[in-house]
Amino acid sequence: MLYQLARYSMFKLEPELSHNLALGGMNLMANLGMHRLLGAKTESCPVEVMGIRFPNPVGLAAGLDKNGVAIDGLAAMGFGFIEVGTVTPRPQVGNPRPRIFRIPEHKAIINRMGFNNLGVDQLLKNIERSRFDGVLGINIGKNKDTPNERADEDYIYCLRKVYARASYITVNISSPNTPGLRTLQFGESLNSLLNRLKLEQARQARLHDRYVPIAVKIAPDMTHEEVIMVAKALKTYELDGVVATNTTLSRDGVEDSPLRNEDGGLSGAPVRNSSTRTIRQLAAELGGALPIIGVGGITEGFDAAEKMEAGASLVQIYSGFIYQGPRLVSDSVEAIRALQARQR
Repeated sequence: MLYQLARYSMFKLEPELSHNLALGGMNLMANLGMHRLLGAKTESCPVEVMGIRFPNPVGLAAGLDKNGVAIDGLAAMGFGFIEVGTVTPRPQVGNPRPRIFRIPEHKAIINRMGFNNLGVDQLLKNIERSRFDGVLGINIGKNKDTPNERADEDYIYCLRKVYARASYITVNISSPNTPGLRTLQFGESLNSLLNRLKLEQARQARLHDRYVPIAVKIAPDMTHEEVIMVAKALKTYELDGVVATNTTLSRDGVEDSPLRNEDGGLSGAPVRNSSTRTIRQLAAELGGALPIIGVGGITEGFDAAEKMEAGASLVQIYSGFIYQGPRLVSDSVEAIRALQARQR
């Protein structure tokens, strides 16, 4: 009830303003010791994935807290892990406003943020200030003005910077809001990037005496043949995980909305089926070679369990959290626990 009242007020404001106010409010309440008012009670449901022990398999997807300004507040919501970013080597303002569009009747959001963030150095300062000692993923990307033929340099730079502070690192090559970024998912561009990432991961592991897993985040708009090619590359270069999926360029499910022609990636309930389909295809091709983190269209507990049944080892939520609040985290954990009990 408390969240529904807060959401009613926040939805009266411009989306990006309400987003920033919500992050600040959550962190303030956590710092004041009022975190019990923030989150719903989440049952323990531990799982080990990528060599990491997660207190439960439901995490926060990247994008909600790009700069790591509200890690403590978000931790109070019951998430088993938090992923911050996408962060780039240098700060960038992103695309012009307005760039977030809510479609409440479909529990959907269109965004064209464009990797707006304060840069990797500021993210690390914010992480240092937080008290969070749980599983923290850091999502890395490239600056918009870095040409694709030099994209590897941006990812390697960020990897080196965040390695010591990350529980795992996600490489975002699937946002639709940075021109040309999605071409990095295929062919020689993908092979080159994955090869360099793995070489640098090995160097950093020796330097820090600690192995930090790397996952790659892919789009839901791939054909089955493209999924097969990506799965083959992920296995060849022995990546540690894959995040499926990012937002979609499709407008299926929001055809009746006056916002359907806005540029950007669509997230929320309409992407559920395409995301789950990609997870099933990936699971079949990967054959357990690496775990899948399922994200896209989780707006109730059943959706989280569906992702797990399709082959995911962990799930993440974002748009559904905005619409449903912290109750979605506990409902998702409960649904996954029930699925696991049936499968025993």
